[in-house]
Amino acid sequence: MGETIQPHEGVYNLTDYLSHYQSFNWDHYHKLEGDEKINAAHQTIDAHVEGGFGDKLALHYINDDHLISYTFQEVKQQIDHYVAVLRSHHVEKGDRVFIFLPKNPACYFAILATIRIGAIAGPLFEGFMGEAVHDRIADCHGQVLITDYELGKRVNQQKLPSLRLTLYQEEIAQLNLPADPYVEWLDPEDSMLIHYTSGSTGKPKGVLHAHRSFVHHKLSGKWVLDIKDSDVYWCTSHPGWVTGSVYGLFAPWLNRATIVIQSGRFKATNWYGIIEKLAVTTWYSAPTAFRMLMAEGELYKNYDLTSLRHILSVGEPLNPEVIYWTYKQLGLRIHDTWWMTETGGHLIVNLPAEIIKPGSMGRPFPGIEVGILNDRGKELPRGEIGQLAIKAPWPGLMKTIWNNQAKYDAYFKYTGWYLSGDLAYQDDEGYVFFQGRDDDMINSAGERIGPFEVESSLIEHPAVAEAGVVGKPDPVRGEIVKAFITLTADYIASDDLIEEIRLHVRGRLAAHAAPREIEVVTELPKTKISGKILRRELKQLELDRLSVG
Repeated sequence: MGETIQPHEGVYNLTDYLSHYQSFNWDHYHKLEGDEKINAAHQTIDAHVEGGFGDKLALHYINDDHLISYTFQEVKQQIDHYVAVLRSHHVEKGDRVFIFLPKNPACYFAILATIRIGAIAGPLFEGFMGEAVHDRIADCHGQVLITDYELGKRVNQQKLPSLRLTLYQEEIAQLNLPADPYVEWLDPEDSMLIHYTSGSTGKPKGVLHAHRSFVHHKLSGKWVLDIKDSDVYWCTSHPGWVTGSVYGLFAPWLNRATIVIQSGRFKATNWYGIIEKLAVTTWYSAPTAFRMLMAEGELYKNYDLTSLRHILSVGEPLNPEVIYWTYKQLGLRIHDTWWMTETGGHLIVNLPAEIIKPGSMGRPFPGIEVGILNDRGKELPRGEIGQLAIKAPWPGLMKTIWNNQAKYDAYFKYTGWYLSGDLAYQDDEGYVFFQGRDDDMINSAGERIGPFEVESSLIEHPAVAEAGVVGKPDPVRGEIVKAFITLTADYIASDDLIEEIRLHVRGRLAAHAAPREIEVVTELPKTKISGKILRRELKQLELDRLSVG
């Protein structure tokens, strides 16, 4: 830790970060006048066809060994068909249309058709079961559901009185209707996309985005994803998650990339095989996936991965160890990116032409101002840990939280700042270092300790497979650092090994950051979908033990 990784030589879309950052103005890239009419779906596909790029490959869909590809013209034809179906059922501007489909081309066509007619698209992850689907549709009184026969079995329409129309993918494909090129021209502030995000408590909240967001999507796609016309781009996320829609659909297609859609879940051999078969150049995934690939060791040597030039990560902090492994084994850097469902696009990034400091989320995207605030909303000096905030507004910022003004207002507790709920510090060169969620922070004898930094140091020890770190209540220090770890196959727990691991962390961080307690467990609690370690469950375990004691 503390090392930097230099950029590779290459031709990048953004090569002088500091000068762009200092002179940046969003209006220079697309000034949205008050009376200008736009449509994000039209910008995403139709504009390329109208510009003479209809014959360019837009999409590769791979399902096991079956591959089907579409040009931009063919994608537009499919969207025109979905538009015809929706308009034949009188779906119109402002209607909430939920798309509950697997990760397949129809899912993407349905999202864009919904947005093109002015309705609000609500993509749903294919792994959701009935309650998760019902909660989201019921919250914003969804009127239309597009699904397929299999996923449709999970939806009890009797529990959703607002739902007036259900359309099945299999039936839509068989309908013989004239193609409908209709575009609803809209104000930049008109709504286009709703994504539900859930915290540790309460029902999921509906984050509503406006058509103006496409400006943020397009420019971050150009500079952060570094997309060029020749790229074959693969984002592994389903559009039911904000990454899968913003950076799996909008950003790459706004920049005219050929995108890859893969059916099914993670399997290392399949993923490496897709990169080889389709000559993927740009790859955007999550730290959990990269760690699972890392666990497969030298499996990658069985595949030709030379087409890859740019790898990015999102969704949770990226441990430095994963960056070092990828750089050593594949000769490529992983570029961490930080943003949220609510922010609508990249805010803090590692750009391909800039130095990477492993453990850092990167520097603010041009047009984005970061502030590290204390508990009174005042900016802290560089190097001090505080609340990570962003100066509002910017084009991708959410329009509102559906029917929950109080929740929306809570993000803007301090005038002019969006509060992320994360804790971080910023170094003298502007790089931002994540330290944990606000409620994850450990306060020990007056020192604030970020669990992520300790976890990253722990897994650098060869004996540690995974780690979760929490603050354990202590009568003297307030809290002590407690680590839960799983061991790699070659190691057996012993007092000597535990002390060796503790000293390993102390030697890399500081005495106050080294865990005073380390507990070896067989597995750590994780979210079912993304595989994130659930610190709050570990914390609750300690609180329960103390209450019993």
